[in-house]
Amino acid sequence: MSEFIEKLRHRWQAADTLLCVGLDPDPAKFPDAFVSDDDALFNFCAAIVDATAEYACAFKPQIAYFAAHNGGEVALQRLIAHINANHPDIPVVLDAKRGDIGSTAEQYAVEAFDRFGADAVTLNPYMGRDSADPFLARNDKGCVFLCHTSNAGARDFQELLIDGAPLYTHVARTVANDWNSAGNCALVVGATFPKELEVIRALVGDMPLLIPGIGAQGGDVEATVLNGKTADGTGLMINSSRGILYASMGADFAEAAAQAARSLRDEINRHR
Repeated sequence: MSEFIEKLRHRWQAADTLLCVGLDPDPAKFPDAFVSDDDALFNFCAAIVDATAEYACAFKPQIAYFAAHNGGEVALQRLIAHINANHPDIPVVLDAKRGDIGSTAEQYAVEAFDRFGADAVTLNPYMGRDSADPFLARNDKGCVFLCHTSNAGARDFQELLIDGAPLYTHVARTVANDWNSAGNCALVVGATFPKELEVIRALVGDMPLLIPGIGAQGGDVEATVLNGKTADGTGLMINSSRGILYASMGADFAEAAAQAARSLRDEINRHR
């Protein structure tokens, strides 16, 4: 079992939480206090992290929200270093959805794990095993593969039938049975497709599932937990980003984020 999976399982048990806090910073939505702050990306996210850490089983920074801004990638580096230093028991999943030929994938693995210091990274399995190998070879790190995503367009390709079964089930089986020999794999499954979530859980056993789509995208907490949890009531990283980050536009933004995180953590736990 990888260090990432061990950290995640420890948080599920010790902190009694399945909540993943997504870090998708949009300066246009920041409180007024950050308007003239040249280090707003880092300062805003660090405040959110510190306020919500006790309720989080993982943090998930989305790389695009940092890379879109000058100096943003440096802010992301510093943010993950802040999490690792101040909340070392909480794993960081870098949401980058990488997937390319092997030589390029090797560089993306260096980016995610060595440059940014993430515990895990989201990956696109579309290009096959050789594009995944550089990540899978990092036995201590997590590889979180897209399986059935939360967006409406997920049905365009992910549900196409191959040999009588939807493509997403082939992805689930392949990752669980062939790619997970080091015990460092997980899957992305959208909360907006609860029936498919139930199918995937049955296929992959206790493999961790990262669940986007709660909140702004309309995913249902109860259906997600009931269809996705493992026998011991864990197995999930249920992500919320905007509902936590922008719970308040005022000076109390961090306290409001903590309250939103606690409320969602408690709602999730009621269904476990």
